[in-house]
Amino acid sequence: SDHVYLAGDPDREGEAISWHLALLLGLDLNDKNRVTFNELTETGIKAGMSHPRSIDINLVNAQQARRILDRLVGYKLSPFLWRKIRKGLSAGRVQSVAVKMICDRENEIRAFVSQEYWSIDGKFSANGERKTFAAKLNTVDGEKPELKNKEQADEILKRLEDAEFVIDKVKKSVHRKSPAAPFTTSTLQQEASRRLSFQARRTMKTAQELYEGVEINDMGQTGLITYMRTDSLRISDEARAAAYDFIRKKYGDKYIPDTPKKYKTKGNAQDAHEAIRPTHPEVTPDMVKASGVTSDQYKLYKLIWERFIASQMSNCLMDTVSVDISANGCNFKATGYSVKFDGFTVLYEEAKDDEGEKKNVLPPIKAG
Repeated sequence: SDHVYLAGDPDREGEAISWHLALLLGLDLNDKNRVTFNELTETGIKAGMSHPRSIDINLVNAQQARRILDRLVGYKLSPFLWRKIRKGLSAGRVQSVAVKMICDRENEIRAFVSQEYWSIDGKFSANGERKTFAAKLNTVDGEKPELKNKEQADEILKRLEDAEFVIDKVKKSVHRKSPAAPFTTSTLQQEASRRLSFQARRTMKTAQELYEGVEINDMGQTGLITYMRTDSLRISDEARAAAYDFIRKKYGDKYIPDTPKKYKTKGNAQDAHEAIRPTHPEVTPDMVKASGVTSDQYKLYKLIWERFIASQMSNCLMDTVSVDISANGCNFKATGYSVKFDGFTVLYEEAKDDEGEKKNVLPPIKAG
């Protein structure tokens, strides 16, 4: 061939593979023959091919350092695991540190001394209302109560027996809730675990299939997502424009934010690739499902697609109410909200490991 292009994955390992190939094939290491693709689509491949560069030896050295570290750690630890746990387990720079973190956490849990504590909640109804709402005991005589046993809790209850409960103050405000950023590798694995019960390996295998491409009706073999190994939150202007087109058609102009949503990548991130997003935002999960993809591919694509589209939508606006109720030196606090404008939540809300307490919907109430 007149010219050889090296198009390994756009990461350190891909760079090292390109370097090895260049050596084996006798290619000029200074030649501009290294191309990378962030998405396997016509646009992505043409963009990659039109910007060839020479092999980045710093990335190659970084990959070699990682391999050496794996061997320094792994070759000592793996035989120990085979003897003590079972044959075939591997240990390296990542697994070893992860095991240490798990052990440290386990030791903390075992060293924890449990202490009894009591909390007091009140159920209230506004005059003439049958529906109740909950409020938590917040202070007693201006201090935060520490109730360590039933006797102390009973003392407070006795004090409240014939007390008159009065609303001291009602504070109203508007709370803006912003959408979550598009996925990086780690946040994709976390959300797929919470929502889909996928282990990391299953998530990454499915993401690789979506990246390499699946058969889509009328489009042929199509890469559905951008490169799935990334720590960046950057989004291309082209992708943002395509998302806005979809949002405008489906939900209307009020769901498009006044200023584009831009998410800040952490300082130590490489920022080499975009965040994980659909390559064609106009290709909806339903279109993908109709093309006969696997169940895992559909579920993961739906998650990535919804997260990306929602990340480009308007904030959710909530009317929040905070109420202070006093009785005999005891202060109870109730908080509640009502949705003023659903914004991005019409499509997607991030799942949480700890959902916390659900807020009340409070009746119309005023001070006094």
